[in-house]
Amino acid sequence: MSASPSILSVLSEDLLVRVYGFLDPPCRKTWRLISRDFFRVDSLSRTSIRVLRVEFLPALLLKYPNLYSLDLSVCPKLDDDVVLRLALDGAVSTTRLRSLNLSRASAVRARGLETLARICHALERVDVSHCFGFGDREAAALSAAAGLRELKMDKCLSLSDVGLARIVLGCSKLNKISLKWCMEISDLGIDLLCKKCKDLNSLDVSYLKITNDSISSISMLPKLEVLDMVSCPLIDDAGLQFLENGSPSLQAIDVTRCDRVSLSSLISIVRGHPNIQHLKASHCVSEVSASFLHHIKALKHLKTICIDGARVSDSSLETLSSSCRSLTEIGMSRCVGVTDIGMMGLASNCLNLNTLNLACCGFVTDVAISAVAKSCRNLGTLKLESCHMITEKGLQPLGSYSKFLQELDLTDCYGVNDRGLEYISKCSNLLRLKLGLCSNVSDKGIFHIGSKCSKLLELDLYRCAGFGDDGLAALSRGCKSLNRLILSYCSELTDTGIEQIRQIEHLSHLELRGLKKITGAGLSAIACGCKKLAYLDLKLCENIDDSGFWALAYFSRNLRQINLCNCSVSDTALCMLMSNLSRVQDVDLVHLNRVTVEGFEFALRACCNRLKKLKLLAPLRFLLSSELLETLHARGCRIRWD
Repeated sequence: MSASPSILSVLSEDLLVRVYGFLDPPCRKTWRLISRDFFRVDSLSRTSIRVLRVEFLPALLLKYPNLYSLDLSVCPKLDDDVVLRLALDGAVSTTRLRSLNLSRASAVRARGLETLARICHALERVDVSHCFGFGDREAAALSAAAGLRELKMDKCLSLSDVGLARIVLGCSKLNKISLKWCMEISDLGIDLLCKKCKDLNSLDVSYLKITNDSISSISMLPKLEVLDMVSCPLIDDAGLQFLENGSPSLQAIDVTRCDRVSLSSLISIVRGHPNIQHLKASHCVSEVSASFLHHIKALKHLKTICIDGARVSDSSLETLSSSCRSLTEIGMSRCVGVTDIGMMGLASNCLNLNTLNLACCGFVTDVAISAVAKSCRNLGTLKLESCHMITEKGLQPLGSYSKFLQELDLTDCYGVNDRGLEYISKCSNLLRLKLGLCSNVSDKGIFHIGSKCSKLLELDLYRCAGFGDDGLAALSRGCKSLNRLILSYCSELTDTGIEQIRQIEHLSHLELRGLKKITGAGLSAIACGCKKLAYLDLKLCENIDDSGFWALAYFSRNLRQINLCNCSVSDTALCMLMSNLSRVQDVDLVHLNRVTVEGFEFALRACCNRLKKLKLLAPLRFLLSSELLETLHARGCRIRWD
């Protein structure tokens, strides 16, 4: 007797796509495995993928013909040869691709980029940030993608004005470009960019050594909405004043750490752009003056203001908050003069506040936090690092009123104790919690977090000396969604607690630095249970023997970054690790006393075609073979000699 047809088979493809869209990612995976209909729907409807292994790339492109976005940023062994083979494979189609992420793909050079630009006709967004080998030749190759709208080239240190000129001449439709840390770009390149790409609406020139001449050119962009120029040391007030009557569409500007910028130039920007929504001037304004506040009153649509490091007063905060009631984000970390009175006034006026940064505001007490919690019911992010006067009395109203709180930073708040964590645990939507250096926190307090904050994604317990195995067991049982966990220097932790981490299956980032009591048994348990682990810090874990590293080599195939400094790994175990961890790209190998020069040589040869960053002791520069070092350099690996 033949099997009865699936009920799904009577549904149209459109209905199946709609049903599939309501499923969360784990459920989608399950249905794909048990239903041919959903397997087909997934193949046709998926528009983006992140590839982890380059050998699967052709098959994935065949399986998903309607891809719009392709992320190859964590794909080791990606180079020009792979791209050329892809182009020669007639069955593989890339004509629909609009977004391509090649961040840190240092081995893809001009030949590969030219091929990609040729076969991806619809390409609109490209990210080549942190590509060690991206220079003028590569920029010239990429300029063949004439339809580019967005381009991110952060920290492409070899890119000069010549390469940027090729880009802007070939890609005149650009409307968003980021040149952060491209240190060879000068006023000449920025001027040409502004003349040829008139449709630019977002520009990031942070950390560049450009002068006021560049700001003059930027001010001529009629559609510019977002300008980021963090830490531009040569820009001063005269440069920013060009913007007063220029860039008429400007909505957001960031001049954080521009040392030569003062309030006078910010006033000119405010005066010329009354509809500006986001103003960030952290660590460049010494004081919030009456003149600045007078002009800020005109910004009725202001949503974000960051004045970290400035001197403020209670009256200035009252004026600011009463004038700009639409504020949703306020940054005042390290501001001198922030008191409870000023914060109470701010809280009563800015009822829509979502993000508040009061880090290192030492005079803020429980009174201010209570006022913020009671008035700002939509608060989503609260940063209180080093606010030493905060106690459980301030955290109690947070637990009662801040039901939408998702991120809370209490780093170095030594007034926080177990009772305070009990109150915080009532914030059931909490996703990120930082408790580093909170010395009065113990297992009892962590138990409350583990039992009630089931949605938690990130938890930082750096140097929480009172926290031990029982607390970690409670976290492992209750916080199954954790993907980032920092336990460095929690000296009471042993294998008994560490072994419980294996229950957190989604964990991808784990820091265990300085845990002297864990051994190979604890690390083996983590390796067996946490298969998604991508980042692991084992620095100064001196009692882990080779058994733990063998387990890591066998089970943790998704590891991309690992720190083994001061570990007791042997030649054999290191070679096995570097050989088996086929996705590892960033490794710290300093002070490995049991590893010989030959051990380093063999281990690095096993992974030299995929490493992008490597840290070694300086003497090894003269002991390792020149052939190996040349190969690493040719593959785009950056070596830091310690």
